[in-house]
Amino acid sequence: MRFLFVHGTGVRRERHDRLFALVRERLTARFPEARVDSCYWGDRFGATLGADGRSVPGLRPAAAPDPVDAETAEWTLLLADPLCELRVLAEAGWADGGQDPDGPRGGDADPFADPFAMPGVQPAGVQVLTLLAGLPPAPPHPGDELGALLHGTGLAAAFPAALTAAADSAEAARAADRATGEPQARELATALARAVTAGALAAAGADADCTGAERDRLVELLTTRLGGDARVPGARAAAVLGRLAMRVTTQPLLNAWRGSLTVGATPALGDILRYQARGHDLREFLHAQIAAAPGPTVLIGHSLGGIALVELLALAAARGEAVPGAELLVTVGSQAPFLHELGALTALEPGAKLPYGFPRWLNVYDRHDVLSYLAGPVFPGDPRITDHEIGSRQPFPACHSAYWKQDSLYERIGQAVAEAEIG
Repeated sequence: MRFLFVHGTGVRRERHDRLFALVRERLTARFPEARVDSCYWGDRFGATLGADGRSVPGLRPAAAPDPVDAETAEWTLLLADPLCELRVLAEAGWADGGQDPDGPRGGDADPFADPFAMPGVQPAGVQVLTLLAGLPPAPPHPGDELGALLHGTGLAAAFPAALTAAADSAEAARAADRATGEPQARELATALARAVTAGALAAAGADADCTGAERDRLVELLTTRLGGDARVPGARAAAVLGRLAMRVTTQPLLNAWRGSLTVGATPALGDILRYQARGHDLREFLHAQIAAAPGPTVLIGHSLGGIALVELLALAAARGEAVPGAELLVTVGSQAPFLHELGALTALEPGAKLPYGFPRWLNVYDRHDVLSYLAGPVFPGDPRITDHEIGSRQPFPACHSAYWKQDSLYERIGQAVAEAEIG
């Protein structure tokens, strides 16, 4: 009996040698009479950047931060938390916003109330909040620029909920109470307009068709209706959130390191894309490696290696030309079932069954491995397929490679070998 190990995406020689040494040691300990081989394909059929990555913008990042990058980072933070600027104003307030830092802190008294305010006169910020609550949830369209812009950007459906969320928030109420003067009220108007716009964008998600210019125009129109001046950005909230956004969001990292990230991700992602375009060459190579040695062979494919083996065996079986010696297929952390659901397997039409002559198939997965999928439900009723779960207690991506140190994997392979009566 022979085992043939086929590695997965992104693996190159050094990584392959360490991984295969582990697999061979474990298989040999359980099957001392078996031959254990590997089919290394990374250098020959793996992806490389043929033009040294010259297609990647920012391969050599600029020395100084781009103001556009900072703005994008701020909106990344706003989309994650539309009320974040309001929260800054609610907690930090304004240096001249009427608070009395030496005033009383106990009882029911508002520690930030203006002691000189006229009775019955609302703070300027409360008036802004009243204007926000009075905005129509569905601005007319056509005939109204705000309504036309909301419809034109795909944000009309999400706008009412975003408007309500901002207007009814505790952050807005607290910030409004602290904005006692007109300058603070104008800044609050901008923050509220940005919160509503961000809330609508976040809710619409990928269904939004909104450019940066259209987004800014929405903020400007809303700010104007709230009595603010959109040409003057909110100084206090923007200063705090701008610095924070450049530190905690992924956008600055992506902008600064896009080149190196792309180069680093090329083996893993590029191998998959290259296989989808030119998988025939790898499958032919695998066929030759399987047929090179006589006797029954257990094929073990990890990740992309499992995809290639499924397609090779399915194509051969459909032609009535079973791959010589292929008695059992073991896929580990493989995406083949998912690709079949998508209709992205070359060997099988969407919804098609496995052809006659396809061998027994043990599919091993870890529910925490986002690159592993179930095969049985995709090919319902096929007795050749068995799904087996392994839990490494590791999060992704560590769990995608942790299979090979699990004794339960080799125990289950041993059981599958016995069931297939391979000897």
